[in-house]
Amino acid sequence: MASRLPLVIDGSVLEGGGQILRMSTAFSCLTAQPITVNKIRLGRSKPGLRPQHLTGFQMMAEICKGEIRGDAVGSTEITLTPSSIQAGTFRADTGTAGSVALLLQVSLPCTLYAPGPIDMTFIGGTNAEMAPQIDYITLVLKPILEKFGIFFDCHIKKRGYYPKGGGQVVINTQPLKQLQPITMTEPGQVTKITGMAFVAGVLPFHIAKRMARSATDIIRMEFPNIDVRIEPKQERREDAVGTGSGIVIVAETSTGCLFAGSALGKKGVQAEEVGRSATESLVQSLSDGGCVDEHLQDQLIIFMALADGVSRVLSGPLTMHTKTAIYTAELLTKAKFKVSPVGGNSRCELIECTGIGLKNNSM
Repeated sequence: MASRLPLVIDGSVLEGGGQILRMSTAFSCLTAQPITVNKIRLGRSKPGLRPQHLTGFQMMAEICKGEIRGDAVGSTEITLTPSSIQAGTFRADTGTAGSVALLLQVSLPCTLYAPGPIDMTFIGGTNAEMAPQIDYITLVLKPILEKFGIFFDCHIKKRGYYPKGGGQVVINTQPLKQLQPITMTEPGQVTKITGMAFVAGVLPFHIAKRMARSATDIIRMEFPNIDVRIEPKQERREDAVGTGSGIVIVAETSTGCLFAGSALGKKGVQAEEVGRSATESLVQSLSDGGCVDEHLQDQLIIFMALADGVSRVLSGPLTMHTKTAIYTAELLTKAKFKVSPVGGNSRCELIECTGIGLKNNSM
């Protein structure tokens, strides 16, 4: 299997960033298909691999006992020749505030097909720009993945903020035989909205209170009959590296759908505006009428492709990340996707996938 010629993948297509690299690497490990990804992040201001991409790529090569070439910061072409996924303990340190959530995104699917448990320690940014906050993983992604039969533990040992990073998250996974397909086509009605507004480092607690109050006031105007609980929180010095602030808000519906809105504090931006930004993101996702928000839709694609049977997910308008994920899944597997607009004035699209039913032959 490892002697097959690498499949050459153009890393500049569609989203043209880290998404196609992460997806290609994961599918390569899962299917034992060697790959060469070229033109990596070609259109970005700093083309090529950044530290967080490199860290994830190197860890994946370790998990699948693969041989790699081109693994250097700034490299625009990499090659991975995988062997077999192994169980054990792994550690990945970005050395920056690079997102630990994105490290989980590339590695989690592969750990499910290991011959035994895997423990991973990720070091970097837990709450970073341009990536899901670690709280999104624990509050939204994790419970939704249980619908596929996926169960894992996520322990936030220490939070890390820009520019230092240094946050530490430990992931414990158990292998499974096969993923089951999911159906999420009924959005239901919002039943409750919860969240957390946090500050860490030298920032005063009143900033968290103002973010929480701003978000709560807006939500109560939009959903006057819904229970809203957004708690302000001050991170202890020993529980965080650096200074940061932000807010994560999660809405749950009567059919078990979960949606989130989040925002990070920035210098010169009022706390009330941060709370408003997160709330507007959440309200927009709910108004689209789908069963997943814009961040969850692309993260489900790889699991739909691997599942045994037909999965159906009602989504809002497809993001470029989701289109890239579908493109990569069909390029590297025999999974078949169909995206259909929903009739009427709806902005929704139905994502259907006939998965490949990948089995864990070590179980």
